Amino acid sequence: MEQPEQLSRWRLILGSETEDSFQSMGGGGLSQEELLMDGALGAIYGGPGESFGSSPGGGAGKGPSSPVISKWLGDLRTLFDPEMVAVVQNDAIERKGLKQLLLEPELLEGLEPDLNLASTLLMLKDQIPKKSKESARKFIRRIVDELNKMLENDVRRAVTAALNRRAHSPLPSASAIDFPYTIRRNLQNYNPELKAVIPERVWFFDRSSKINRWHIILDIDQSGSMGQSIIYSSVMACILASMSAVKTSVVAFDTQIMDLTPLCADPVDLLFGFQMGGGTDIAKSIAYCQELIESPAKTLFFLISDLYEGGNRAALLRRVEELKASGVNVVVLLAIADGGKPFYDPQTAQRIAAMGIPCFACAPERLPELLERALKGQGLDGFNQKQT
Repeated sequence: MEQPEQLSRWRLILGSETEDSFQSMGGGGLSQEELLMDGALGAIYGGPGESFGSSPGGGAGKGPSSPVISKWLGDLRTLFDPEMVAVVQNDAIERKGLKQLLLEPELLEGLEPDLNLASTLLMLKDQIPKKSKESARKFIRRIVDELNKMLENDVRRAVTAALNRRAHSPLPSASAIDFPYTIRRNLQNYNPELKAVIPERVWFFDRSSKINRWHIILDIDQSGSMGQSIIYSSVMACILASMSAVKTSVVAFDTQIMDLTPLCADPVDLLFGFQMGGGTDIAKSIAYCQELIESPAKTLFFLISDLYEGGNRAALLRRVEELKASGVNVVVLLAIADGGKPFYDPQTAQRIAAMGIPCFACAPERLPELLERALKGQGLDGFNQKQT
């Protein structure tokens, strides 16, 4: 890299207040594109003399207008890749308190889809003016569509693979043939000349019956730290709810309980049903979910929480232990914070793990694998180790 280019990069990193120093070292100044970069980054990371709409060295105004922020967003999207744009957008919210980024329809349309911003938007949803509500839903929809593309096929495949082990039906249906099981049961009828298995009997899946189907309950903490986990959980819940092979229930809680199952037809509706923030009473929510259970051995219960109990922690531990003792397959998924790192109360997590209940954070892309193993009744010890 040539020295002038090196000087320009360091000048961009260190900011406009170092301009004189770099000129004294022989720096030739910034190009027009670099000046745009300098202004866009200086608005967030610059000193007190830099702000939205000001050139280097200019004075700060009383606050940026919507047109100024729109231009700034446009500059960001032109100059940087989407991943970098998302980072700077989040810093704009945190450093400059620019909640108006999320409350103006023309600005929402210019934002790069990002989980952190989506979480913040959901927390502010009751403050969104009417003129921005549709834009807010479209922004959340873009996030949901991306996650749906990543997860849907794998989730459906995981559930199908797990439930194909159920009892067979004598009713013939070509679409319901259990080919692997039929082949295994007829291997003695292999014909070397035809190089094929000639089955004496064909086994079919009983796809029409809903008796003894699995019941998947997602009990989701909606406290302020749960933003990303709520988004992932909602997408998963709606995929599962669209499958007739399983029954799906979605419960949200803080100090109050909300059964959001009727909203599972649309993940955006489901997300806007959450009331993020407030206290936490996990034990109370588990008690509600216990009333939903009809067949413990056919129930998969996910507690999705940071485990910071604002109610009675002893009652929480007792309720979890009761679920496991009744035969329910219990899995605790810890909250995911910024950067995908787990965020949780370690003492409560250790107490639950000591009961033999899987308790860990799960990367979103591994949720289908987790779901399949849990439905098959396979242990999650190895899976847990892969997550740490």
